[in-house]
Amino acid sequence: MSFWELVLCGVVALIVLGPERLPGAIRSVSQFINGVRQFGQQMKAELGDELRVHELHQKLKDAEEKGLLNLTPSELTALAELRQAAAEVNNPYAGTQPVTTSPQAEAPPALTAVTAEPNEQKNDKPTQPQ
Repeated sequence: MSFWELVLCGVVALIVLGPERLPGAIRSVSQFINGVRQFGQQMKAELGDELRVHELHQKLKDAEEKGLLNLTPSELTALAELRQAAAEVNNPYAGTQPVTTSPQAEAPPALTAVTAEPNEQKNDKPTQPQ
């Protein structure tokens, strides 16, 4: 749109809505446009992710058909990416730094004593007579 078309739209909006409601209408229209843009960006990102997953899946199928021998460099990188993704899913917090807390934020001693030995099992089953 040219400058004069925008001016004409502004004048018509001013006449139709009036000076009291025009700022609110402009705000509403801009929020709607921003919402549509964000939705479009989210959809684009999700579609890109899905296409990438499909591509990796196809390369994995090709690699399996070859018996994981004589793979192309793109198939090798796809396998490496899949292994890395599997490792992240299996251990999602491995790459994060430990969080240091202040002494006030630590758990009370009663809770730490209960959770200190999680591998210890108690034999609560009654013994059966023989």
